[in-house]
Amino acid sequence: MTSSSFAKQFVPALFVVSLVLLLTASTAGAAAPQYTNPLIQQRADPHIYKHTDGYYYFTASVPEYDRIILRRAKTIQGLATASETVIWRKHASGEMAAHIWAPEIHFINGKWYIYFAAGASNDIWRIRIYALENASANPLSGTWTEKGRIYTHVDSFALDATTFEHNGQRYMLWAQKDPESNLYIAKMSSPTTLILPAVLIAKPQYSWETQGFWVNEGPAVIKRNGKIFVAYSASKTDDRYCLGLLTASANSDLLNPASWTKSPNPVFTSNEKTSQYGPGHNSFVVAEDGQSDILVHHARNYKTIVGDPLYDPNRHTRVQKLYWNADGTPNFGIPVAEGVTPFRFKSHNLPSYVIRHWEYRAKLETNVSNLGDSQFRLVPGLAGSGTVSFESANFPGYYLRHKNFELWVEKSDGSTSFKNDASFHQRAGLADSSGLSFESYNYPGRYIRHYDYLLYVQTLTTTTDRSDATFHLD
Repeated sequence: MTSSSFAKQFVPALFVVSLVLLLTASTAGAAAPQYTNPLIQQRADPHIYKHTDGYYYFTASVPEYDRIILRRAKTIQGLATASETVIWRKHASGEMAAHIWAPEIHFINGKWYIYFAAGASNDIWRIRIYALENASANPLSGTWTEKGRIYTHVDSFALDATTFEHNGQRYMLWAQKDPESNLYIAKMSSPTTLILPAVLIAKPQYSWETQGFWVNEGPAVIKRNGKIFVAYSASKTDDRYCLGLLTASANSDLLNPASWTKSPNPVFTSNEKTSQYGPGHNSFVVAEDGQSDILVHHARNYKTIVGDPLYDPNRHTRVQKLYWNADGTPNFGIPVAEGVTPFRFKSHNLPSYVIRHWEYRAKLETNVSNLGDSQFRLVPGLAGSGTVSFESANFPGYYLRHKNFELWVEKSDGSTSFKNDASFHQRAGLADSSGLSFESYNYPGRYIRHYDYLLYVQTLTTTTDRSDATFHLD
């Protein structure tokens, strides 16, 4: 069974498990975020904006490239079923008449703005950046006014505009061909006017940025830990599409190219094990807990594309938690499989340590750079009877199971003994009721616990034992 068919078969039950988990985790505060992917089908270049009115606003490219849509909901998951409103359609002729791409919605100085790219009726590849404005409190209503073109430093193919504020100054970032697709930054004097000249901060230079096409595009900004990070997309929009990362100090001159450092390797790439291909054109948003950062992106669930990938409609919107390394840099991990998103399980008494697998042995470790090793999906227990099982995020079909009372990650062989060994009853945390503990299904009274940083199923007698057997969702 593929990971995709597994997700489709168990999605209804997983919703129930997710709800139970979130209610359990929320007893002491905010729930660990969990979502179901794909969030929205056939919506590429996704952008989610969290506003002060308590709503999440969503826009993206549609396969027809002929209109701009908006959704809103009180939760990120709610966007999946929220009604969709068409707020603008392409012109019949002239400018803004073709290839309506990559809209982003922002709230600036009391008004809503959407930045998008569009081609012309007489030249669909004459792509330029344009803006819409709406003064209504609810951008799904009111009037959207065309503010015309955003004029950049050169009249050439330009797209993927985004904006951010830093130290009281608003900036725009975008992609533009000169001659390849590079990334540029400029200050803004108004929400629709740049202060030129623009500054080149990145151009395709590594082999992973030049697959099919030489491309740096789709910049997305997140500010954390005294740094400004810009994720961007590289290469052709097939399975070679991926994310790269730029970094600048928050105290630096953002218009100085020397302030920006490009990571030499991609940070988010296709993953055959999870059946996610061409992940890219992302945005960032804060989760409902007000703390967790969420990576929003698109990807396909198949590798082979017939024809031009630009016109393949199945780039679906997906979301997953973004984690942070001990050095303050973002850890994107892998594009997770379809279905519910995974968790990390933090030790109650060693809170900087999480469960991870290493050479298939389950253990506790801190600063896990290979994020997928420390992520597990809680799925309906393989043995049934109201149990849960831990499915590895980076090895779908592999589960935590006990063997001689040691915890290992192994591929299910479908046997009754494996199912029983890989199933656990979820309990309130034995040392802290806001956490979770997991009792063996086939050895009642034995719980998952850590001992000398390795995981076992053991009987518990002391306060330390109960702390060792308590975990928190992350």
